[in-house]
Amino acid sequence: MTVLRAVLVLLFAALSLTPAAATSRIKDIVDIEGVRDNQLIGYGLVVGLSGTGDSLDNSPFTLQSLQAMLEQLGVNTRDVDMRTQNVAAVMVTADLPPFSAQGTRIDVSVSALGDASSLQGGTLLVTPLIAADGEVYVIAQGPVAIGGFSAEGQAATITRAVPTSGRIANGGLVEREVAFSLEELTSLRLSLRNPDLTTARRIALAINELMAVPVADATSPATVQLDLPAGFNGTIVDLLTDIEQLVVEPDLPARVVINESTGIIVIGEDVRVSTVAVAQGNLTVTVTEQPQVSQPLPLSNGVTTTEPNTQVGVEDQSFRQMAVVQQGVTLQQLVDGLNALGIGPRDLISILQAIKVAGALQAEIVVM
Repeated sequence: MTVLRAVLVLLFAALSLTPAAATSRIKDIVDIEGVRDNQLIGYGLVVGLSGTGDSLDNSPFTLQSLQAMLEQLGVNTRDVDMRTQNVAAVMVTADLPPFSAQGTRIDVSVSALGDASSLQGGTLLVTPLIAADGEVYVIAQGPVAIGGFSAEGQAATITRAVPTSGRIANGGLVEREVAFSLEELTSLRLSLRNPDLTTARRIALAINELMAVPVADATSPATVQLDLPAGFNGTIVDLLTDIEQLVVEPDLPARVVINESTGIIVIGEDVRVSTVAVAQGNLTVTVTEQPQVSQPLPLSNGVTTTEPNTQVGVEDQSFRQMAVVQQGVTLQQLVDGLNALGIGPRDLISILQAIKVAGALQAEIVVM
């Protein structure tokens, strides 16, 4: 009994050391066809600024919009020389969530269009937001909240974040709904956010196992076709509710993502390298100029001159040695081996690209 207990303890310890697979719910890795946001845009005016709005001489669209708005309110300003700087023309954008009912509210974003220096303290006037079909779906209005500020004096100016853009929480009122009857569908498609054939197949298998009938089929790396089974007690909404909590393990391609402008490198877990030797060294030439002033002797007729003094240094980093990266190493071993060379992200990018050219990197390199 003691031996059996010891074996069980060792078995449980080994299982606890085994890394768990990275699983995700189906609802977190797919989108439902037809269920999406709709982008809206509009043009409006922000008023109530403390002298930080558009200069009407440099922003004729602001002047025209202000005059047109006042005319609608019964005020004629066509022959008046307006000098206010408390108004700013802005572009208003928003994302209309799917199934948003009439009368609900959404957040809107406001961005200055002219030469306004800050939208702090401003209020957006009634602005219709239209979609790609030209129809008005949301009316926006309200005080603008910005995350930055700007302050200036006679000799100094300080600006934090971007004071010319802001957001209005619940500032958009939905006036028109996007017609879409999900419950009336008998079939639809699930779109993978990260297309992969293995992941699509695993999703279809998990759904079919739950339903005990073949209702899902992976038609492409990005699509899983889902049909409402005959005799199912419910609508397609009930079916989606049942399957969205299923857990699958997404499969990832072997990929190395490089951003050369920032020096960021992301290496996927399944990246493998064949046996290859790597050496890295930079030739650095340093030129230092330290001119020296030569003064003439007292009571002489000489003149003061400047003599050049140049020092040139060469560093070829000959102390760097070649390292061997063994075949089929794991991601951790690859990172440890490259870090052992004492190189930075910039040089690491060049090394990874050189390994790929040599045919030893079994992964795709994506340059952002």
